[in-house]
Formats: sequence, structure tokens, C-alpha cells
Amino acid sequence: MSRRSPSRLGPRDLLAVAGSGLRARRLRASLSALGIAIGVAAMVAVLGISTSSRADLLAQLDALGTNLLRVTPGETFLGAEAKLPKESLGMLRRVGPVRRVAATGSTGASVRRSDLIPEVETGGISVLAADPELLDTLGGELASGRFLNRATARYPAVVLGAKAAERLGVPAAGRQVWLGGRWFTVVGVLRPVTLAPEIDRAALVGFPAAEALLGSDGSPGTVYVRADPDQVEAVRAVLPATANPANPNEVRVSRPSDALAARAAADTAFTSLLLGLGAVALLVGGVGIANVMVISVLERRSEIGLRRALGATRGHVGVQFLAESLLLALAGGLAGAVLGAAVTVGYAAARGWSVVVPGPAMAALTLAALAVGAIAGLYPALRAARLAPTDALRTV
Repeated sequence: MSRRSPSRLGPRDLLAVAGSGLRARRLRASLSALGIAIGVAAMVAVLGISTSSRADLLAQLDALGTNLLRVTPGETFLGAEAKLPKESLGMLRRVGPVRRVAATGSTGASVRRSDLIPEVETGGISVLAADPELLDTLGGELASGRFLNRATARYPAVVLGAKAAERLGVPAAGRQVWLGGRWFTVVGVLRPVTLAPEIDRAALVGFPAAEALLGSDGSPGTVYVRADPDQVEAVRAVLPATANPANPNEVRVSRPSDALAARAAADTAFTSLLLGLGAVALLVGGVGIANVMVISVLERRSEIGLRRALGATRGHVGVQFLAESLLLALAGGLAGAVLGAAVTVGYAAARGWSVVVPGPAMAALTLAALAVGAIAGLYPALRAARLAPTDALRTV
């Protein structure tokens, strides 16, 4: 009497059986995979957008440099507003590792589009006296016209920051604005200055013109210093005593690039929060798969009983349902990774950032989706495997 050969279920047969089980319930399977896809897409998009944003910030830091220092007056011992000496620029230029020095100073004047606009409507625009070296020191660029030079700094000529030009309705050089009770010719318009946003909201005139036409005392309000990149901290330490030897405690020194670095750190913290929310969405998708698979086991009791009666083992039945769960998770994970990458590319391109698609993260999250699918399908698979053929066939 010949022995019956044991039933076998190869990998190809397993995929075919699992796939047919899902195709029989396409809408339900698609909705279950969608839950996983949303979670993975959210996490990939968050990582991709955050990485692209950080890459853009780092590129800005590399282009603008981290060697710009800003020197401003602090407060006196009695709490009054201090002033930087007029000689501070010359003294700062004598510091060996200092490459460039430029200053701006307050004038107290206001600028308007015409003399018909009330003086109180300043639009938040300040009028500052500026050195001709300011643009090179800040690493700024012109959108139109030219910056102040030794000649135009003595005449009623003005350069507008990006925001100031927008608020005044002056898109290009060549027009005139009402400044300090007289007409000034706009000789230049700046592009946004990343490391000195205060310049974006200012109208800049030369120090000689500010003293002769606007009554400025010529004292610097802010001094920008470009130092040797390898000596930034050493220069920062000596700037207070150099700018104001008599009262170094009345001088503040800051590094504008620190704000960009802090922004990158804040983006990282915010990314962690959003990743947590994406993980919750992924978990919800796993619960959805588990729910669908449990219902599938209940609905397919007759199928399970028939397969068991035809020779399928408990292991075959359990592996089939586990494979269906893994296929759902894999489909959702791959779809989510592609969707998240597409969102990253679209958003980064719209903002003008360098597009950075996190390939390793996409692979890791797809594997995480598979792990969630395995965990979600484990209980339904065990439940299906435990069904006895006679009990399952009673529903036929």
C-alpha cells in the first residue's frame, strides 16, 4: 500500500494563492493598503521635505559664510542706550583676521512714495546711512541698478532693500522717492539679504548725504565684520574691546549665521514631531489590515475547511493568510514611498530648494510597513490555522 505524499506549498504557489485571495476582495484590500500607504507617504514626505530644507539652509550657509559678525551698541551701566564711537570702524579694520568692515547708522528720517503721503505712514521702512562697502561685506546682490559708491554717497541717492522697494512700489532703479523732506533718486534695488534681514526693510543713503541733508551725527549703529573663517571666535572675543575700548561692556557681538543654524535645528525638532504622527498613521494602517484579515478568516471558513480536507496543513493555511497580510503591507508601503517621494519633489521644486529624496528612509519605511503587516496578520493567520476541517465545513 503506497504512502500518500505530504502536501506541499512552494513560494510561487503561496504567492498565487495569496494574490487570488486579495483579488477576490479588491476594494477591501485597496482600502487596507491605503492606510499603510498614507502612513509611509507621510513619513517619507516629512523626511524628504525636512532634508531638502536643511540642505538648502546649509547651502545658504556655505554660500554666505559663517564668518560674518554684527557689532551693535548695548546699554550703559544705568540702562540708557549706548553708542558706538565714530572711530570704531577704523579700529576694527586694524584687527589682523578682519577682512571687511562696513557700517549702517540711524538717520531718524522717513521715506515715502511721494510727498502727498502722510509722514506717519512709513510702512515700517527705516532710513539708514550706509558705507559703500556694505553690499560686499554682507554678500548681497542687486536686483536693479547700482549700490552706493564714493560719489553717489554724497548726493540725494538711495538704495532700497527688497521689502522696502516692494512697499514703496518701486520695482527698479531710476525713480524718485520722498525722503527726509526732499526727493531722492533710487539708484539701486537689492535682492533679499539672508544674513541681514533688517537691510531688506531699509532705504540706504550714504553717510556724507545723511550728515549733510538729513542731520545725522554720523555715528555707526551697526557694524558688520567679515573675519577670516578660521579665526571667527578669536575675532569675536576681541571686537567689544576694539570697537569701544573705554566701555567694552556696552558692545554686543552676534553672528547672523547662528539664526540659520538654529532654524535648521528647529526644523529637526519639528520633523521628529511629524514623524511621530506618521508612525501613528502607519500603526492605524496596521490595525486596519488586522481587522480586514480577521473578517476574511470568518468569511472564508468554508474555503479553509475545503483546503484542509484536500490535504492542506495548518501551516499552509496560516502561511497563506500571513502572506496576504504581507502583500497588503508591501503594496501599501511601495505606494506610500512613491507618493511621499513625489510630494517631496513637488514641494522642494516649488520652493526652489535642492531636491533630496531620502532613499534609505524609503527602503527602511517599506520594511517597517512589512513588519507592521506581519504583526497585523499574525493573529488572523493563527486563528485560520486553528480551524478544524469539520468545524469549518459546517458552514458550507
